[in-house]
Amino acid sequence: MRSVNAFSVAVSELEAFGGVGGAASGFNLLNNRDRRERLRQLALETIDINKDPYFMKNHLGSYECKLCLTLHNNEGSYLAHTQGKKHQTNLARRAAKEAKEAPAQPAPEKVKVEVKKFVKIGRPGYKVTKQKDPEQGQQSLLFQIDYPEISDSIIPRHRFMSAYEQRIEPPDRRWQYLLMAAEPYETIAFKVPSREIDKAEMKFWTHWNRETKQFFLQFHFKMEKPVVVQPIPSVTVGVKRPAPPALMNGVPARPPAMETLPPPPPGESIRVPDENSIYHGVGFDPS
Repeated sequence: MRSVNAFSVAVSELEAFGGVGGAASGFNLLNNRDRRERLRQLALETIDINKDPYFMKNHLGSYECKLCLTLHNNEGSYLAHTQGKKHQTNLARRAAKEAKEAPAQPAPEKVKVEVKKFVKIGRPGYKVTKQKDPEQGQQSLLFQIDYPEISDSIIPRHRFMSAYEQRIEPPDRRWQYLLMAAEPYETIAFKVPSREIDKAEMKFWTHWNRETKQFFLQFHFKMEKPVVVQPIPSVTVGVKRPAPPALMNGVPARPPAMETLPPPPPGESIRVPDENSIYHGVGFDPS
């Protein structure tokens, strides 16, 4: 009898929450409660509720939302409220209000580079000298630039420019440019080979002569490593050399002895050819 009353009370509660759907609506309500419980546990694991500026715990142990002025019994209920429509709407309104009341912040100022304005009077005179170290064979270039109208407070400047930086000629990686600048003269550039510059001491130097108003610059190119070509051994085709004589106990074999001629018969003698017969190619005198 007690179990029947408990079942009837449970069904009445399910019908009260789920409408006039009977047992099916009650089971749907249970499924929704399980889903909300799972979402609450997931939110507690992923969201740090203490960092929420609108979360507050009162003296009664319950939780309040300072934005929506709502009261919640536990943290899961508060987290479910933060994902609801009311809380999201109030967040949007607060953000719009703060954006409207906040003073307009000025944009950061850009760094302005002052452009020097002066009247250019033309190109300076120059002289380029090619040099080569007689001992090491290192090549160098010496530049002499004349600035007779330059002011006393200005010192000529220089820099190297890649072929891909300039816009005057089509870029060619075999060349680079050396720029010289000094007001009120025009900037001039020298086209030099794109080789590595030796910037060691006494290999790269500049000098500005204030009395003669001449600027000197000299630099050396680094030595290129020579390509070592391996010699190809010469091979003679079709020529066979005789084999060396065999060694016997470390001593070469003796050449064969000359054959001795038999003695002449009695009554005959052999004449030795003289010089004239030998010169004419005749071995014996026929007389």
